[in-house]
Amino acid sequence: MKTLKRLFQFISIYATALGLLWGAKIIYGFSDYLIPPPLEVLQVASQNGLHYVKAVLNTLAVAIAGHIVAIILATAVGLVGRLNTWPGNLTRTAAYNLQAYPIVAVAPIIFLFLGDGLASRLLIAAMICYFPLLLSFIGIFAKPVEEVEHFFRITGRINWRLELSIRTFENLDKITTVIVGSGTMALVGTIIAEFLAATNGIGYIIRKALYQSNLAKILIALFLIGLCSSLYLSFIETIGRWIKMRLYGTRSSPYKHI
Repeated sequence: MKTLKRLFQFISIYATALGLLWGAKIIYGFSDYLIPPPLEVLQVASQNGLHYVKAVLNTLAVAIAGHIVAIILATAVGLVGRLNTWPGNLTRTAAYNLQAYPIVAVAPIIFLFLGDGLASRLLIAAMICYFPLLLSFIGIFAKPVEEVEHFFRITGRINWRLELSIRTFENLDKITTVIVGSGTMALVGTIIAEFLAATNGIGYIIRKALYQSNLAKILIALFLIGLCSSLYLSFIETIGRWIKMRLYGTRSSPYKHI
């Protein structure tokens, strides 16, 4: 039901945006060359729909892979960055400084060494979405849950694995929220990579349509991007709810085996 609700919300927003666009076309008298009429958009969809669906699924697959890489990377860096030691400080400083460089400045170097194929798209997608994950993970892993950790500390059972388990369990909603949010950024990162230099995916199609000044093709591409994004985010939320039910649904402590 939540998936259908999310899809309905997206379609409603998209339809409203199209209505405003065509309303502006009528009010200001824009030509069909600038803003295509509804029939032209439908014609483009019928002619190129299957090709565009394949392209957006290609983009989505790369985005999901990049998202997974970003989660793994952010977790690893966050575990080190949470420490108040020189490795932790060095890791945080390096991560923050790398994020200061805009992706459009780094992308030419990536394409130079990795080419314009899958590896470049995957890396750029991971780079764009990993930083918010990293910030959240460092904050969660470094902040004690005193009311829980105090008990294990005074009983002498505390260790770093138990600390991480407690903090992860107590902040599961935050972790789920940031992972869902970063999923959108992974999709955006993949599209940016495809727009800049790749020869596959929906970003490449948008780039060609932009050079052709074909807004109808861009509108169809944007619809498919939003549709895939809604489905993917809904899928992540479903997994998060399932994990939460599994953990909170048991009466025994999730820390007892650690």
